[in-house]
Amino acid sequence: MRRLKNDPNLYFDYRDVKTLQRYIDAYGRIEPIAKTGLSAKQQRQLAVAVKRARHLALLPFVAEN
Repeated sequence: MRRLKNDPNLYFDYRDVKTLQRYIDAYGRIEPIAKTGLSAKQQRQLAVAVKRARHLALLPFVAEN
């Protein structure tokens, strides 16, 4: 997952559920910066996108099991 840190044009879209699921662990939590390898700005954008997708029921708030 560390390949995205050097991409300055990276943008997380809340409608792109497949990409957002890569950054959510088995318990439904957003992965930390140490594991994703994103910059702080990118991590904030990721968090906002995941929260928006959860609010619109595109992503679950918690894991199913």
